[in-house]
Amino acid sequence: MQIGEVAERAGLSLRTIRYYEEVGLVVPSARSQGGFRLYAEPDVDRLLLIKRMKPLGFQLEEMRDLLAILDPVPGGPRIDNPQARLEQFSETAEKACADLRAKLAIAEEFAALLRTSRAAGAGHPAR
Repeated sequence: MQIGEVAERAGLSLRTIRYYEEVGLVVPSARSQGGFRLYAEPDVDRLLLIKRMKPLGFQLEEMRDLLAILDPVPGGPRIDNPQARLEQFSETAEKACADLRAKLAIAEEFAALLRTSRAAGAGHPAR
């Protein structure tokens, strides 16, 4: 697949995919004779994994380490004690999810308040 198809399937911009390549998180499986990036299904899966890490606040170095554990590539980095590191990542992800749930609850309360205010015709009449 070329980068445009990958971007569409992964729900990422071309720029984001190129950036992830630049920082070494994903590498195209091949290049065409014309130099175009060519990706395979495992590359799309890797991008989707990265996409899931982003909203949980994982930094690039953490993403590299986690990918080295969950989706190792030949010649890629090796992680000392991967099981312990995976447990740390799991705890981080659980905490981030709890934080997001708390923020969502506050946002939903606010949206409900606005709906109620709008329905009641809140606001001051024009003078």
